[in-house]
Amino acid sequence: MADQRAFESAVSPSMVAAVEPDSKPEHLYLDRELSLLAFQSRVLEEAQDPNNPLLERLKFLSILSSNLDEFFMVRVAILKGKLDPKLAGPKEIELLEAQIRRIRAEVSRISAAAYDCFRNDFVPELQRAGLIISDYSSLPHAERREVDRYFHSDIFPLLTPLAVDQGRPFPHISNLSLNIVVVVRDAKGKNRFARVKVPDTVPRLISIHSETARSCFVWTEQVVAANLELLFPRLDIVECHAFHVTRDAELVIQELESDDLLESIEDAVWQRRFRAVVRLQVNSNVPAYVLDFLVENLEIRHEDVYPVDGPLDLKRLFQLYELDRPDLKDPVHIPAPWSAQEKPSDSIFDLIRSQDVLLHHPYQSFEPVVEFLRQAAADPQVLAIKMTLYRVGRNSPIVAALLEAIRSGKEVAVLLELKARFDEESNIEWAQALESEGVHVVYGLPGLKVHCKIALVLRRETGGIRRYVHMGTGNYNATTARLYTDLSFFTTDEQIGQDATDLFNYLTGYSAKQSFQKLLVAPISMRSRLEEMIQREISVHSAANPGHMIFKMNSLEDHGIIDLLYKASQAGVQVDLIVRGICCLRPGVPGLSDNIHVRSLVGRFLEHSRIFYFRNGGHEEIYCGSADMMPRNLNRRVETMFPIRNSAQIRRLKYEILDACLADTVRARVMDSQGKYSRIPRAQSKEAVDSQAWFIRRQ
Repeated sequence: MADQRAFESAVSPSMVAAVEPDSKPEHLYLDRELSLLAFQSRVLEEAQDPNNPLLERLKFLSILSSNLDEFFMVRVAILKGKLDPKLAGPKEIELLEAQIRRIRAEVSRISAAAYDCFRNDFVPELQRAGLIISDYSSLPHAERREVDRYFHSDIFPLLTPLAVDQGRPFPHISNLSLNIVVVVRDAKGKNRFARVKVPDTVPRLISIHSETARSCFVWTEQVVAANLELLFPRLDIVECHAFHVTRDAELVIQELESDDLLESIEDAVWQRRFRAVVRLQVNSNVPAYVLDFLVENLEIRHEDVYPVDGPLDLKRLFQLYELDRPDLKDPVHIPAPWSAQEKPSDSIFDLIRSQDVLLHHPYQSFEPVVEFLRQAAADPQVLAIKMTLYRVGRNSPIVAALLEAIRSGKEVAVLLELKARFDEESNIEWAQALESEGVHVVYGLPGLKVHCKIALVLRRETGGIRRYVHMGTGNYNATTARLYTDLSFFTTDEQIGQDATDLFNYLTGYSAKQSFQKLLVAPISMRSRLEEMIQREISVHSAANPGHMIFKMNSLEDHGIIDLLYKASQAGVQVDLIVRGICCLRPGVPGLSDNIHVRSLVGRFLEHSRIFYFRNGGHEEIYCGSADMMPRNLNRRVETMFPIRNSAQIRRLKYEILDACLADTVRARVMDSQGKYSRIPRAQSKEAVDSQAWFIRRQ
């Protein structure tokens, strides 16, 4: 409670008011959810693109399926939760239901296109590549016997048929599980229902030996369905159908009522599995009476049913991507080292002390970030390490370095955000592991997520203690650092070091710090400072010295920031936005946003870096950081942005990284005022520019 009061005291009323609902016409802003679904369409386009290697395309189809699962678990679940008449009036409910209908139509369109791509493109192309996905019914006799033997030895012992009758109620269906509803006929000729769960512990695609293909697979649920008579002996199997359930996974954490945040989150994670069903996926051939049975027992409406024409849960296709088929994938990318002059024997502290260091992942290795902490753990001159952790993943070398530091006698303090969505259980485990070794662990702050990425190392040197700071746009996760584009920044700047110290005191203690020297910190100063810099760009703009802003981010939703960008456009300032996902701003509207251009990049790597460039009358200024332009980031999360002051690094960010993204004609899609995205016609580009491929070549 005290932590929350400290934060509340630092947030001015004007900041809170900036994100409250306003009276501006809704047509100024695009719908958030439909914008997010437009991003999923761009992911699907990568799966459909014949210029991508086959298994890379398959990977995008798997990612699309996973993304849609999360969309329903979070975004649709939130909308459905607002339909309660106790929480909303008739007019609001009417608007919400209309929005959900629009979402359903768009999801159905995307899903139909995805399954069309799978059936008509992937299945034949995989077959030509020697990868065959067969139906069980079409398997030759010898292969069917092999699959049946596998079923008896590895699947059958794991199956538990659950009847549904007066004495045995409809069982709990776990989130994202694959199930089979079975209709059996007893000796009296009466039809009865049962459910069989396909075990999560067996492969979704069973590999079988084939004389005609390099690799042959069959869907696991088909094998289970073909052997149901072993589960229901002396009963007739009338029919069976697979189904897939998506539940509300948004955590409800009663922080203010709990004295123990860890316990509260553990309980919320447990309760998540029992939350309401928000989507039921079935095959399109399921008969009405079976569908009615599922709808009634899952307590949903028919509007929550999403039929598909093909195998359920296409994210299971990722199993094929993991095959050793380099001929069907992008060439292996090996990140470049810190610099050409870097030697394994170099002290990372000597390198950082000599100059600020800016790294562009994954084109440059993430290993220096890990090595920074490893050397800090082993260096006898290092006294303490403080850092924030949001998503660290499994087998984390970052956590291993922190554990080694505490064993070496360092002071180690970690703010480990337990509320990182879908990483809660992993983070609870890491928090407990760190705490058991003596690390000072703060679990997060009530009412706020700590999303900033910052590490502070305090080292005794000649003249006193020196602060070494690392900040980034991405998580301290060595795995995702190879898959996401992000920036890392190392510095010994005294003012940034003091800001970092103040920030950690703010996070771990009761400090009500309200100003920082160089860092922008949300929810304290980030919004107001960004607004000032946009206003400054407007004020210094002239025909002779035109204003220009380039913002690269994951999402743009905040109406206050959007309104200021509209104002900048109306003043004649050029605004280039590189927004990977959600964008609620309408570009190119006459008299409103003529000078705003929006593009999105979807490619081999997930564009994750946030960069904010201001021309500032020729005195260029750039900030990088962890925050997107969303109300949650600016007002309900602890975020940081850090300035880049080195002129060479400013040139690199603007004239290499940002300009390359703006020049992309291969991965980029341009957005129109209606929120529609289109590729840049080849006729409009002198040459094909793939910014990610260009960065790989330049490394």
